[in-house]
Amino acid sequence: MTLRLPSAGGGSYPYTPRSEPARFTGGGAPLVSRTVLAAAHVVADPRADTSPDAPAAVDWDATLAFRRHLWSHGLGVAEAMDTAQRGMGLDWAGAAELIRRSAAEAKAVGGRIACGAGTDQLAPGPASLADVRAAYEEQLALVEESGAQAVLMASRALAAAATTPDDYLGVYAPLLRQAAAPVVLHWLGPMFDPALEGYWGSADLDTATETFLQVIAEHPAKVDGIKVSLLDAGREIELRRRLPAGVRCYTGDDFHYPELIEGDERGFSHALLGVFDPLGPVAAQAVRVLDTGDTKGFRQLLDPTVELARHLFRAPTRFYKTGVVFLAWLAGHQDHFTMVGGLQSARSLPHLARAYELADGLGLFPDPGRAEARMRSLLGVYGAPA
Repeated sequence: MTLRLPSAGGGSYPYTPRSEPARFTGGGAPLVSRTVLAAAHVVADPRADTSPDAPAAVDWDATLAFRRHLWSHGLGVAEAMDTAQRGMGLDWAGAAELIRRSAAEAKAVGGRIACGAGTDQLAPGPASLADVRAAYEEQLALVEESGAQAVLMASRALAAAATTPDDYLGVYAPLLRQAAAPVVLHWLGPMFDPALEGYWGSADLDTATETFLQVIAEHPAKVDGIKVSLLDAGREIELRRRLPAGVRCYTGDDFHYPELIEGDERGFSHALLGVFDPLGPVAAQAVRVLDTGDTKGFRQLLDPTVELARHLFRAPTRFYKTGVVFLAWLAGHQDHFTMVGGLQSARSLPHLARAYELADGLGLFPDPGRAEARMRSLLGVYGAPA
């Protein structure tokens, strides 16, 4: 059957959904040539009596089931990151519970997990550098006690409190010294969070890069890798070439990930990506192809997904989570399109319709008929003819 999908200009156009999904099977050999983690979303409890300003109500069964889905394809899970709506609906209490539950599930199924440690338990308003450091220490301890690898997330409070690059060095250096195991350092650009403008002590990215590299150079044994989320492929390549031996680059570039993961004669990026939440099965299959040395086959699988990724992450980029959860609903990983904090309203109907069309064209939906029916029901809710 044909759907009429709304266009950005106010009209509509016919679309005929595909009848068969592409075949991206779970299981198989472990991923070898690249370490790949998907930053996973949380599933809200749609029946909870809550409000956008109240603590998040999470459907824990569906949330953990989605992580098992990612692990079943051989991917690692990056937990309690910005994809899980940290700072956009999920507070520290909810994130702490998410870390505990997901880390226990990872241990039970043998899945790889890394979890975000930040400072979002601090009250709104000014905080001292000592407050920031103490908040980081609390979250780092919880992540390590859970048995997960820590990702030191960029901190809004630190961005607000720091006045010089030395302030960043003074916070990160003791954290790295006391970390029980090597961590991942996360540089999240302001397109993902405007409050992080000027992170590492300067709005000039060249200057900020020098501070970032200084933190790593002074503690290379405590840094497993860096996650770079600046949506600038050239800068990421330059940065990864300057990393100390043994320190990995995990791309967080949801616009250029195929070329960055493939790499060049001087190296490559591993991956820690929010877009691999909806693209998990095809991403895992592509990396298995890459494991055989078939770079052409790798790109043939992954390159067609970039149009969808760029659509989901288009400005304002921080609202990409809405499209991610929408696709999880269409794919059958949850039975509703509701998000913590009411963020399901953050993208327009034409934006969601285009996401459906692109994902369906890639064969991402295990049951295309169910995805079509759910898209049709959403159009009805909006009063749009289907």
